[in-house]
Amino acid sequence: MKNANTAKRVLNVNDQPLDELPIFSLDSVQMRTFHTTWLTFFACFFGWFGLAPLMPTIREDLGLTKAQVGNTLIAAVSATIIARLFIGRLCDTWGPRKTYTALLTLCSIPVFLVGLANSYESFLLFRLAIGVIGASFVITQYHTSVMFAPNIKGTANAVAGGWGNLGGGVTNIVMPLVFAWIVSMGYGKHDAWRLAMVLPGSLLLICAFLYYRFTKDSPSGNYEDLDRSNLSAKDKPNWREVVVDWRVWALAVAYSICFGMEITFDNVASLHFVDTFKVDQKMAGLLAGTFGLMNV
Repeated sequence: MKNANTAKRVLNVNDQPLDELPIFSLDSVQMRTFHTTWLTFFACFFGWFGLAPLMPTIREDLGLTKAQVGNTLIAAVSATIIARLFIGRLCDTWGPRKTYTALLTLCSIPVFLVGLANSYESFLLFRLAIGVIGASFVITQYHTSVMFAPNIKGTANAVAGGWGNLGGGVTNIVMPLVFAWIVSMGYGKHDAWRLAMVLPGSLLLICAFLYYRFTKDSPSGNYEDLDRSNLSAKDKPNWREVVVDWRVWALAVAYSICFGMEITFDNVASLHFVDTFKVDQKMAGLLAGTFGLMNV
């Protein structure tokens, strides 16, 4: 008879939120959703800040002034503020699976097409549109919370959010290398930064397919397959209760300070290192990326 302490633990795979986080498992819909969610969030951050480490080249190519560069940096993070409100509501009604798939598909379009920008105005609009990807955070946290029980929900959210945010650091490191590789293939800098954005755009589309294929809205199934008409009033979202709850505002302030600092650094660090320390674009991206890697 095998020793109980050494026997392999059998996971309780059911339609209820998991009360554990078997990080190397893909046996349950909860864990498949967990891994697909953080990977997708990683791709979103990769695409959201894919232009940031290339800004030294883009600034020169488009002839942007310091003020114009600043405006594009602001635009890159502004759209997500409004988008998150709508995305949260869609998660409640439409379900996180369809919402994430739609967000990834739609946001891949400006990521692919930003290479068509040939002026400050067009580049500004593309950065504004790409910023909608930042709403992916809402779906990531929502979906992870649905899949895990209260005793492990905080850990699951922390891992999914941290590994996803890691994309902001990796993109700072990888995109300058992709740019340099394209230049080595004989393309000029004018074309290289534009072609480089095909990588994050492709990642978003791949993740859209994976999300639709391998996740469910909840442990019990997709929302369209479940009878949710019997939800009590207390289970349904109430905007007024949310807006007047002081705890919501306290969390919002704390989050704006922490996350606001993080995305600001992801956005401007590469330019800062180039302008202040006169390093090349690849080294600036590496230095900027080390900050994002701390999300591990």
